[in-house]
Amino acid sequence: MSIAILYEYAETDELGIKLTAEEMGIKLSYIPFRKVAVSIGNDGYNFKSKGRDFRELIEDTNAVLNRTQSKNRRLYGSSILEALGKYVINSLSIESLCFSKFRTLAEFWKMGVKIPKTVYVPCDSHDQSTAGVKLHNEEDIADLIQSDLGNENVVVKPDGGTHGNAVRLARERKDLVSFLDCTEPSIINPVGFVAQEFVEKWFYDLRIIVSKERGKPPYCYPVALARAGFKDFRTNTYLGNMVFGVNLPLDARDVAVKCGKAVGKENEAWLLALDAMFNIGADKFVDDEYIKSELEKLVSPFEGVREVKRDIGLKNHDFATWNKHLETAYEKYKSAEAYESVRKIIEESVERGKNNILFHEANSCPEFWEQTRLIAGINVAIPLLKCAQSVSGWSVYQKIRER
Repeated sequence: MSIAILYEYAETDELGIKLTAEEMGIKLSYIPFRKVAVSIGNDGYNFKSKGRDFRELIEDTNAVLNRTQSKNRRLYGSSILEALGKYVINSLSIESLCFSKFRTLAEFWKMGVKIPKTVYVPCDSHDQSTAGVKLHNEEDIADLIQSDLGNENVVVKPDGGTHGNAVRLARERKDLVSFLDCTEPSIINPVGFVAQEFVEKWFYDLRIIVSKERGKPPYCYPVALARAGFKDFRTNTYLGNMVFGVNLPLDARDVAVKCGKAVGKENEAWLLALDAMFNIGADKFVDDEYIKSELEKLVSPFEGVREVKRDIGLKNHDFATWNKHLETAYEKYKSAEAYESVRKIIEESVERGKNNILFHEANSCPEFWEQTRLIAGINVAIPLLKCAQSVSGWSVYQKIRER
């Protein structure tokens, strides 16, 4: 039985998984999830493109890495392959929780993990009565949100969003009503609104990796990726913020494992990237202007990283060479004195706030080859492949029987 990877397009992470599999001596098959037809009927199933039938490949595969790019397609991918008896990393149950920020937070909350106070209102801003009259619900929704979160600094976010897209900070009621009014139901915000208290997290948040192989306890990696900057209240790197590798206190790692268990539940193998932050409050022991000046010194070396990342042609044509250029650029960035200065500030802040860590999201298909690997030192492809190896030869049907 072999291991396969499912995706639509070969992005950096998928190319990295393939390269790592080669280095580990693992045969990794490819199952496309674009321009294929999946059919089921009383006579069996088919999985084929216009030019190839993939059924035999799927029959010979036991464990699948689900690396489809959108949350919705990952739900379909896991559902289809589990129906065909394959062990999928991550499973449909995990994908379903990670699709929704509120469902994820509900599982954290049930496990006693600290989370930002969050409100879900299952109502659209614009509606229509049975008589066909258009209704405006934004004022009522704002009332419900503010009754729990107060009248200032409310974060409104899509329940299924990613990369910080459409996450907005309402500093007063008129902003909140305006955000609600202009938001329509979509694939990342299917029904209703998720609103959250504004957490004074200073200038950074954390991405923490937790994984579990069959037969082993969950493991939290000791180094986290800190996304940092003052560009916005969102510290997502897609908005241009910088990255730093920081050591995690044991207390924080223990809570991260608890979060992993909350989402992974009884699944035998999984890998998650958890997003966390600290309610710093007044505990800013270094002046913001000093940190900004240090970050400014890193603009030039970090631009070197971005320059390599923009060379899409080389990446697609000669990934190994492109990867070496990327590693060199990140090493230059990390060797700057300002990098170590900011890293130490974040690390001390994490240590001081270790008992006040708030987890707010779980990601089932994290990006890793660039920042997590070269800054935090975690090549997520390795635990992903080890997870698949641990369940290879152990089918979904066996899993059900053993329960």
